[in-house]
Amino acid sequence: MGKLISLFPYSLRLAWLNLLRNGRRSALSILIITIAVFALTSAGGFGLYTYDSLKESTARDTGHLTLSQPGYFESDEEMPLSNGLSDTSELIRTIMKYDEVRGVQPRIDFTGLISNGVKSTIFMGTGVNDREFDMKGPFLDMRSGKTLTDITSSRYDVMEPEIMLGVDLARNLNVSVGDWVTLLATTSEGALNAFDFKVHGTYSTGVPELDKRQLYIHIDSAQELLLSEKVSTLSVFLFDTEKTAKLHQRLDQELETMPLDYDVEITPWQERAFFYNKVKDLYDLIFGVMGFVMGLVVFVALFNTMTMSVTERTREIGTLSALGSYPNEIIHTFLREAGLLAVIGVVLGAVMTALTTILLLVVDVQMPPPPGRTDGYPLNIYFSFELVAYAGVGVVCICLLAAYLSAKKGVKKPITEALIYV
Repeated sequence: MGKLISLFPYSLRLAWLNLLRNGRRSALSILIITIAVFALTSAGGFGLYTYDSLKESTARDTGHLTLSQPGYFESDEEMPLSNGLSDTSELIRTIMKYDEVRGVQPRIDFTGLISNGVKSTIFMGTGVNDREFDMKGPFLDMRSGKTLTDITSSRYDVMEPEIMLGVDLARNLNVSVGDWVTLLATTSEGALNAFDFKVHGTYSTGVPELDKRQLYIHIDSAQELLLSEKVSTLSVFLFDTEKTAKLHQRLDQELETMPLDYDVEITPWQERAFFYNKVKDLYDLIFGVMGFVMGLVVFVALFNTMTMSVTERTREIGTLSALGSYPNEIIHTFLREAGLLAVIGVVLGAVMTALTTILLLVVDVQMPPPPGRTDGYPLNIYFSFELVAYAGVGVVCICLLAAYLSAKKGVKKPITEALIYV
């Protein structure tokens, strides 16, 4: 240890030796700082993990960008697909030329009645193609059966059109994979139409209210059921979520030059991520309050430590003043000690967060389901150097402020009183 300390400048070596005068008190101060930094960086890392998971989940569900007619999400359609997009092949080819784009998926959103022959209930249907489920990736929780088959493949039986049901919807209708159900919906012309579908799989969104109503069918089957060639929206999926804003701007410019018969509005995933925005606002408030409390704890602890240190060294301060040391020089001595305490505490706190991050990757710790959901999720935290830097700078500033206030009060004592202080 002595050889290591000798590598530091003389002022830091002197600060370290002063801290060793009362090692137990200094260790306690370092421990408080370490716990504060660990709490801030680990809680912030959990927040970053939650934000990233919700962001990817929303983007995989709705698409990073959604193309629709203006006002599609603000107003209800008088008839199914009355506000839909027609002849989208050229539009899809234009979007797919960008390297950032992973895929463009047409969708049809519609509602109606679903029946097992005995019992009927309301459903919210989505017409998609088979690639939709590749885009969802791990965010699709299949409970039984399989996803929809490629309608152009030899495995698809046109005599047995496929449907995927939400797990609670299938349970309420008492149907399972291989059973048949009937969909009744209003066509784009206002008439009623009904088709029979064979249950190909069941899945869970993690939201009970959606699992009771949601289902997927092939987009071609949806168009036949609704008697329309239109689609509701086009969902654009990217390889990298961070490039959403850049591609949004480029597509806006591209669409202005395209000779389309209708207007197209581009909606980024953030504007449809209601759950993400609410959670982020809540967590930001919680972490803000938590950071304030932790900062207050560190300030009180360091102020107490430095006040006791200044009090115990009153005669030393008087001697230094009598020998010609300026008050600012004495104050700087205490600032270096407080800064050294802060740096050691920040480093130890960051190391604890890094070790916890690695541990949670090895040990499977499950969080309970959040409100409104049925499934829990693994507990993970992100180690962020930026977060450590913010926490470290904040803690160092707080420690320096506490040391300055304590030392400033100590150096104001007259030299004669300081020399005889007991």
